[in-house]
Amino acid sequence: MKLSPHTDLARRIGGIALAAMALAGLAGCSRDRNHQGFIIDPVLLGTVQPGIDNKDSVAKTLGRPSFSGTFNDNDWYYVSRDTKQLGFGNPKPTAQTLIHVSFDAQGNVAAVEKSGMEKIARLSPSGDKTPTLGRERGFFAELFGNIGRVGSGAGGVPTADNPD
Repeated sequence: MKLSPHTDLARRIGGIALAAMALAGLAGCSRDRNHQGFIIDPVLLGTVQPGIDNKDSVAKTLGRPSFSGTFNDNDWYYVSRDTKQLGFGNPKPTAQTLIHVSFDAQGNVAAVEKSGMEKIARLSPSGDKTPTLGRERGFFAELFGNIGRVGSGAGGVPTADNPD
């Protein structure tokens, strides 16, 4: 059976459209690799020496840190992380380097520490409830639990007997 030229052309266009849709669908499944943070140069990192360098020389050699200590500005952290991600999934770390430069009170380098993937914390949420320690209280115990406690004793509402 011979097909008309229009039917043959329609099949070819349909096949091309189907192949294009399949390629577009597979593009969402591609693996995405990403680098975040500091780009480590081992040669420059090796030049930072405790007792020799100070904050200014470290800033000139390595640049400003990714972040500094929360409670102490004498701790500088340089963070580098490589991740991979498949489609719309969560990114997974493949490599991580954390460089911790600590300074003494005068601003001189006291220590340089390097660590890797062992510093990554893995969290696993457990459903729709947050596990807590302590007693289990139901809805009504939470709702009516403070009745009789407010204003009775130390720290309560001041009364004529207890003006504080």
